[in-house]
Amino acid sequence: MTLRKLTLGTMAAAAVAGATAMALPASAQEIYVPLLTYRTGPFAGSGIPIADGMSDYLRMLNERDGGIGGVKLSVEECETGYDTKKGVECYESTKGKGAVMYNPYSTGITLQIIPKAAVDKIPILSMSYGLSASADGNVFPWVFIPPVTYWDGASVFIQHAAAVEGGLDKLKGKTIGLIHLDAPYGKEPIPVLEKLAATYGFTLKLYPIAAQDMQNQGSTWLNIRRDRPAWLYVQGWGAMNPTAVKEAAKNGFPMDRMVGVWFAGGDDDARGGGDGAKGYKALNYHQAGANYPVIQDIMKFIVDKGQSKAPKDKVGESLYNRGVYNAMLIAEGIRNAQKITGKKAITAEDARRGLEALNITDARLKEMGMEGFAAPLKLTCADHSGHNQVFIHQWDGAKWVKASDWITPQKDVVRPMLEAAAADYAKSNTGWPQRTEACEKGS
Repeated sequence: MTLRKLTLGTMAAAAVAGATAMALPASAQEIYVPLLTYRTGPFAGSGIPIADGMSDYLRMLNERDGGIGGVKLSVEECETGYDTKKGVECYESTKGKGAVMYNPYSTGITLQIIPKAAVDKIPILSMSYGLSASADGNVFPWVFIPPVTYWDGASVFIQHAAAVEGGLDKLKGKTIGLIHLDAPYGKEPIPVLEKLAATYGFTLKLYPIAAQDMQNQGSTWLNIRRDRPAWLYVQGWGAMNPTAVKEAAKNGFPMDRMVGVWFAGGDDDARGGGDGAKGYKALNYHQAGANYPVIQDIMKFIVDKGQSKAPKDKVGESLYNRGVYNAMLIAEGIRNAQKITGKKAITAEDARRGLEALNITDARLKEMGMEGFAAPLKLTCADHSGHNQVFIHQWDGAKWVKASDWITPQKDVVRPMLEAAAADYAKSNTGWPQRTEACEKGS
């Protein structure tokens, strides 16, 4: 159930303080981390494993390590149903509890609370989703979008298609399609794909899918059969993804020419296509599987003790591990803030500093039990994404397997576009604040 908005009227202040005493963390003893999740609604199939991974990792830190830096984490989920209005209500109802950062887990929710971040001085961690332009930390000092943006992902997809075809020049004259959720999230890669289409001479076809039609894509696939695209990029979520995979198999589209963004690369997405899904590809920036020390620790301290909502056989699947990776970024931002400030119980402003100076090295990944799980990540004052490398993983009929080397986004194309879009955002939002936050040394 969505958390109710806190009442802060003067006459009711004492009553509220008493009623919420058990919910409010003692700032000297706990660090409050709200998680905006969706275990219900049309996108629950994708939202549940991510929520499980995030919650389990943070709870594991409490059980194994006593929290972070000797301070326990107070973790509270707020159900959004992937509904923007509910998501904003969750934000408003929890920010007064001492939230150190927000993970909206919806591009629509992210877009609504971005203007609030600098006012409320609470950072937003929109991990590889949200507004791609927020990678520009000079314009968006309170928003973080590591390890890669949707615009980076679109450029990687085009590079992969070109590599298979024999070179970027071989894309000329071909048709490439984007099948996408008809929502802000689904539309995010369009500017980059349009730019690359003009550069390399391919024709871009857009196939929007309305939320109410996620499981009824027949007419869209008639258009795809008519246009005969050489490649399809999938920017879908929830039930849209397995339906698209199933339709591709049904219509005889070559599965190894259909590539999903990282949020279209869940195990259930591929399973939806049945036997015909073998060969389907998706981008990713972390590994699937349970054979990593970090996942084994979650099993030991949380799952095996019955403290996880995740079925044991789902632990280690791609979207569960996505939640684990996200929670690792939350924790490392907090840990880094403690190091920078010398404080144990940090504030949201401290957390922003910690996120901005993140430098997760190979050595640190190994310490966390994530060696080989993900690539190193470094953020700076100007770069709130990292524009990290991603890889292609491919469905072998039963599981995802790594099917490419790490691929570097076309940063020379994407970064100028991001900066221009960030400047346009600031210009179109009257009174958008100039950055006044100091940069950390080395950031």
